[in-house]
Amino acid sequence: QVQLVESGGGLVQAGGSLRLSCVASRSTVSINVMGWYRQAPGKQRELVASITSGDSTNYADSVKGRFTVSRDNTKNTVYLQMNSLKPEDTAVYYCNVKVGRWNTNYWGQGTQVTVSS
Repeated sequence: QVQLVESGGGLVQAGGSLRLSCVASRSTVSINVMGWYRQAPGKQRELVASITSGDSTNYADSVKGRFTVSRDNTKNTVYLQMNSLKPEDTAVYYCNVKVGRWNTNYWGQGTQVTVSS
């Protein structure tokens, strides 16, 4: 079992920055992929950024050049550094990990990010 603890959400003005953290507590299996999804009101949940155990990254086109995903394998933690935030980045951000041989999914509870203009 993997328990995910998210932090770092909040209210920020356009152009500002936030850093989200997600800790995979009590992880006893290999974490293959860690990433972040977001869901804005009235929209589908979308992948924002992900990072593999080999440090390969993937980003949504809308955040490329502004967001950076990274991981600390020792701490089983994934980060999302969000710079140059825009009002359209406003959403609930969810941590996601895929573990083990079958890439079993685990989800965090979500953290609200609100960007004001």
